[in-house]
Amino acid sequence: MAVRRIVANLAVDRLDAAKTFYGDVLGMEIGLDLGWIMTFVAHGNMAPQISVMTEGGSGTPVPDLSIEVDDLSDVQRKMQAAGFEIEYGPTSEPWGVTRFYVRDPFGRLVNILVHR
Repeated sequence: MAVRRIVANLAVDRLDAAKTFYGDVLGMEIGLDLGWIMTFVAHGNMAPQISVMTEGGSGTPVPDLSIEVDDLSDVQRKMQAAGFEIEYGPTSEPWGVTRFYVRDPFGRLVNILVHR
């Protein structure tokens, strides 16, 4: 199992303001725009990303972090074996990911996902 990327998620009420700040001013490109989430991507070796969200998708709350992995089933098994409760999913979402939500030891809601 390997982590492929980690994206910070910000709960917002105005995506247009985020587009101005992260896109127009900071020069990040929109890598994803589904109307309720916009992911901004910077250029470079590390390709930093940040997502702004009005909801978490499928009626879920906005997670604090999204972590893309290469083997979702393995991560789910390890989370449950370590005593972490899955709060949502695993679910295959219409935008092309399979994911589940879990809280880290500090109470942060984490979206663990794999692209299909």
